[in-house]
Amino acid sequence: MAKLNFGGVDEEVVTREEYPLEKSREFLKKQTIAVIGYGVQGPGQAMNMRDNGFNVIVGQRPGKTYDKAVADGWVPGKTLFGIEDALKKGTIICFLLSDAAQIALWPTVKQYLKKGKTLYFSHGFGITYSKKTGIKPPKNVDVVLVAPKGSGTSLRRLFVEGKGLNSSFAVFQDASGHARETAIAMGIGVGSGYLFETDFYREVTSDLTGERGTLMGAIQGIFAAQYEVLRENGHSPSEAFNETVEELTQSLMPLVAENGMDWMYANCSTTAQRGALDWWKPFHDATKPVFKKLYQSVKSQKEATQSIERNSQPDYREKLEVELAELRESEMWQAGKTVRSLRPERN
Repeated sequence: MAKLNFGGVDEEVVTREEYPLEKSREFLKKQTIAVIGYGVQGPGQAMNMRDNGFNVIVGQRPGKTYDKAVADGWVPGKTLFGIEDALKKGTIICFLLSDAAQIALWPTVKQYLKKGKTLYFSHGFGITYSKKTGIKPPKNVDVVLVAPKGSGTSLRRLFVEGKGLNSSFAVFQDASGHARETAIAMGIGVGSGYLFETDFYREVTSDLTGERGTLMGAIQGIFAAQYEVLRENGHSPSEAFNETVEELTQSLMPLVAENGMDWMYANCSTTAQRGALDWWKPFHDATKPVFKKLYQSVKSQKEATQSIERNSQPDYREKLEVELAELRESEMWQAGKTVRSLRPERN
C-alpha cells in the first residue's frame, strides 16, 4: 500500500501503481464473477470488469433490466443467466441488488454460498444491519466489499474516458486467508481510481450520512431555499435557476473537482471572493447541527430501520413516484428542464 498525506494526515491507500490491472487479472483468473442485479451498480461494474478481461457473468430476471443487459452485450446462455443459474456458476457472487431486494433474495442466495466462494457487496447495509435484514453469511465463505464513491453510471463513464472513480474496500469475513487480496483485485477490476480501506460499519455509516447530506438531501434543500428566496424577490425562473443550479453544476463544480475550493476562491472576481469568504462560516455554523443530528440518526439505526420498513412496503413504488413527482413538477426543476434543453449542442 502507498502512504499518502491527506491534509496533514497520513493514510495508506492502494493505487494502480502497486497493484496493477495485470496483477488483479492473474489473481482472479480462475474465478467466475457473477454479478447479481443489473440496476444501479451492476451495469458499470460488470461491463468494466468484462472490458478489463475478467470472467464475468450476469444474473438477472427477465424484464426490462434483462433486456438492457442484452443491449449491453451480455449473451443469454453464455454470459447472461437467470439469477439461480448465475449463483450456481459464480465463485465470486457480487450481490448488487438494492438493499430491499437483497433482503428478499437472501434466502435464495444463501443456498448457493458453498465453501470457497466469495460474497461481494458494494454497500455495508445488509451485513451491518443483519439483525434487521437477516443477511448472515455462512462461516466458510469470504465476505468482502468494494464501494465505488459514485453511481454505477459515473463509474462506467469515467472508465470509458480512461479515468477512475475512487472506492473503499473492506473485509468482513476471511475464510480463505486471501479475502483482502480478493477485495483489492476486485476494486482494481471494476475501475477504481484508488482504494482506501474501511469496514462494513464505517462504509454504511458514512454512505448514509453522505446521501442524506451533501450528496443529495442537503444539496436539494439548499437549492430550493436559494431559488425560493430569489423568486420571492422578483427574479425570473431562468435567473433564479441559473444562479442557483446551472452555474454551480456546469461551471464551478467541475473546476472545484479539478483544482480545489481554494483555487476557485483565488480565481473568481474579488467581489465573489469577498462574499464567499465572509459567508461560508455562517453556512457552516447553521448546518453543522443538522449534520450532527443526521449522523446520530444514522448511528442509532433509525435511518436503516426507516429504509427497510418503507422500502419493503408493497406500495413503495407508488409512494416513491408521488415524492419524486413533487420534485420533478416543482417550478425550480421545471425551469431546469427548460434550461437544459437550451444548452448548445457540441459539434
